[in-house]
Amino acid sequence: MTYSMVARDQSTGQLGVAVQSHYFSVGSIVTWAEPGVGAVATQSFAEPSYGPRGLELIRSGRSAAGALGELIDQDKGEATRQVAIVDNAGRVAVHTGRSCIPEAGHQVADQASAQANMMRGDTVWHAMIDAYSAGGGDLATRLMAALEAAEAEGGDIRGRQSAAILVVGGRRSERPWEQRLFDLRVEDHPEPLPELRRLIDLKRAYDHVEQAEQRILAGDVQRALEHYEQAAAAFPDNMEFVFWRGVTLAAAGRVPEARETLERAYAANDGWAELLRRLVTVGLIPEDPELMRALLPG
Repeated sequence: MTYSMVARDQSTGQLGVAVQSHYFSVGSIVTWAEPGVGAVATQSFAEPSYGPRGLELIRSGRSAAGALGELIDQDKGEATRQVAIVDNAGRVAVHTGRSCIPEAGHQVADQASAQANMMRGDTVWHAMIDAYSAGGGDLATRLMAALEAAEAEGGDIRGRQSAAILVVGGRRSERPWEQRLFDLRVEDHPEPLPELRRLIDLKRAYDHVEQAEQRILAGDVQRALEHYEQAAAAFPDNMEFVFWRGVTLAAAGRVPEARETLERAYAANDGWAELLRRLVTVGLIPEDPELMRALLPG
């Protein structure tokens, strides 16, 4: 009832898993990954414990094949399972049980595996590998290309409902949350893949906002403004991006541009004007009555 892909990016070491299914909240079951350890997709009559247990086994020294073998050996329901694992060395292991509902199968490529069950046709997983292998860009981009190729090939015989992508860094860390690069889910949507692609683009825009905040703290207002402008250019109707770009323009001394930008936010929601006033109280805007008159409405 699902098609998915696990992969390791050879150039960055990033590990990822992406999935689409006619099933509610598929990402809460199928997708598992840990920085510097591996990625797991567990599906068909899914056993969710394959995810955390598989990662634990790799962390303790097993290869992808060793971890998968141990999981299957201990599972009386293995004939109904479909599971794929990639470890941090790029080794791949995959299992499609003999009782998975047709069309079901998998294909392995260099440091990647595509697997699917309950598909309209038996070409889906091959199309995924072809799209992933031919694609450019980062790991998230290539995983999305694989999902879109699966859907173009016919996808789940029942249709579509939810999708997810999880991409983590390739290095173990005591702060693994800092290496959770994409963790996005579309839980219930008539077109989950276009929505997932939109969320990936939105996440990239918010990454620019995060970088802008870091540049502000470092005193580099000009570089911060460049990041806010990239975020706002990608999503011009996102008032969060518009407002903070306006605030940063003011910090750069470009007050007329700041006022023009902020007026867009004020028109959308008068709460932005009140937020601007509150920024003064916490020192994010100078306590300058003349500046505030120039920036606030009315």
